[in-house]
Amino acid sequence: MRKHKGLKSAALALAAFALIASACGSDDEAATEEVTDTTAAAEEATDPCAGSELKLGLAFDTGGRGDGTFNDSAARGADQAASELCYTVQELEATTDDDRKPNLEALSGAGNNPVIVVGFAFGGVIEEIAAANPNTVYGWVDGYLDLPNVKTLTFAEHEGSFLVGAAAALKSKTGTIGFIGGQEIDLIKKFEAGYIAGAKAINPDIVVKSQYLGAAGDNAAWGSPDKAKEIALAWYKDGADIVYTAAGGSGRGTIEAAVEAGEGKWAIGVDSDEYFVDTDEQKAHRLTSMLKRVDNAVFLTAKAVKEGDLSGGFKTFDLKTDGVGYATSGGYLDDIVPQLEELKAKVISGEIVVPTKP
Repeated sequence: MRKHKGLKSAALALAAFALIASACGSDDEAATEEVTDTTAAAEEATDPCAGSELKLGLAFDTGGRGDGTFNDSAARGADQAASELCYTVQELEATTDDDRKPNLEALSGAGNNPVIVVGFAFGGVIEEIAAANPNTVYGWVDGYLDLPNVKTLTFAEHEGSFLVGAAAALKSKTGTIGFIGGQEIDLIKKFEAGYIAGAKAINPDIVVKSQYLGAAGDNAAWGSPDKAKEIALAWYKDGADIVYTAAGGSGRGTIEAAVEAGEGKWAIGVDSDEYFVDTDEQKAHRLTSMLKRVDNAVFLTAKAVKEGDLSGGFKTFDLKTDGVGYATSGGYLDDIVPQLEELKAKVISGEIVVPTKP
């Protein structure tokens, strides 16, 4: 009898313990959930992009991030989209012609939207990829394609080049300046045409030497600093004192030549403000850079897609929209900025029409 009573008491005790344990477990789980929720809330408070599923693809052409000019400008726009619009950025570089199609396929297949395609050389590839992925928006820098899901992003390079051409003429002591282009194609001829027109608007008698590093399709033209240096050195020796290079990474050879040629020799950069990738010695020879705001184009395209604009169409970035311009880093243009701004206003108003062909 006593044994039965003891078993009953033990059973009651175990039941009570189970209830207490269960209650404690519930409290612990609730506490854990509360901590998890609090931590998530804290993370969301400190990281406004927490939980964002926005994805942006960036298809670089040759040179990629780190080229100091064209691709780096696109990269800055993507970085801004990441920090301000909460995109996760995936980027791929085409190191050969055969890379372009698989890179676009990979970026599209990974769910990126939009996919920004950097460079005219993607022509012939983007048409196929965009048609196969109608729910993905593509932004094509320097392209031309009329498809409902492709935003074509072009620039008035001739207008920005007009201003640095005027700056060159205003600063030249010898009356001879130069232009080095990458591939000899219509796009780069816009740079040349604007540069010559700007220089002659200041000094009709100025001599402008021009030379290209390669024919259309010669991708080595964008990565031949040795060739650009050789040309620039010859021109500096022959009396030119300012050389503008629109040839991607090849332009690094021109600034090296200016340094080697010595005092009074200047180089003009392109696309990005190259003053910020120059060494201290090179900075002393970087007169200015023609700014091509690919960063603005990339950022605004990403912003439009985030806000629901999934349409295609054509957008030109010019002086009026701050799509092109000139750099003042180093202070070498400070004394002529009023004259350049006056010319800029005339281009914007239409009083001056800048040519697109030399």
